[in-house]
Amino acid sequence: MQSPSTKRHSPEFPDPILDAVSGLMDRTDPAGEDKVLKNSAPIQFQGHYVGHMLMCADVETVTQYFAAHQGWFRRCAHPMQADMLGSNGYALTVGRFGALDYEVEPKIGLHLLPEEGQVYRIQTIPIPGYEPQGYSVDFQAAMHLAGGEEAATATPSPSTQVKWELKLLVDVQFPRFIQALPRSMVKATGDRVLNQIVRQVSNRLTHKVQEDFHTTLNLAMPIQPRPHFWQRLRANEDA
Repeated sequence: MQSPSTKRHSPEFPDPILDAVSGLMDRTDPAGEDKVLKNSAPIQFQGHYVGHMLMCADVETVTQYFAAHQGWFRRCAHPMQADMLGSNGYALTVGRFGALDYEVEPKIGLHLLPEEGQVYRIQTIPIPGYEPQGYSVDFQAAMHLAGGEEAATATPSPSTQVKWELKLLVDVQFPRFIQALPRSMVKATGDRVLNQIVRQVSNRLTHKVQEDFHTTLNLAMPIQPRPHFWQRLRANEDA
């Protein structure tokens, strides 16, 4: 969504991300929308990411927590805005970026599917009454729950390992001045910015979900000397 600048609280992203995004936006005409070539071929950015977190409880307890997402999703997504869509969906506003009175506020609809075989999946869904301007997002995520020997650690038993995976495709129709640049340079820059944003958001969200789970159930947080929440898979590592 594109709109004039207003003072509004947005998720805090590190300066390199804001600089990269603002660097692209600074040269955009405030008239903005008529400069986006809607009939031109969009440029696609993609990433395949994996991560994990440890829960100090059995699989059944963790399953019950994730199933009751109405109680934790919006709380853990904050400061991102998450509005309910039906009983199992959310309209997630990732943040607002821009400069010189031109802004983009990406918003995606997410459907949290019921657990199946100790796997929770999240998929993109349309947001009623909302039409993305100049971009589209395909978000496919899965959380795999593993207990017993698969989750064996130095923490007190029982414990559950939550392994998550995200496949993300973003198509963007850029203004004229960006389309005049070498496509390879635009794609490399966009992939880098996308990876930085995913890393920042996923690390924060993973930690907040882990913390919320243990606080809600009055459990001690697991001790992880070298926590590893996130990594991006290379193309030849994709399943």
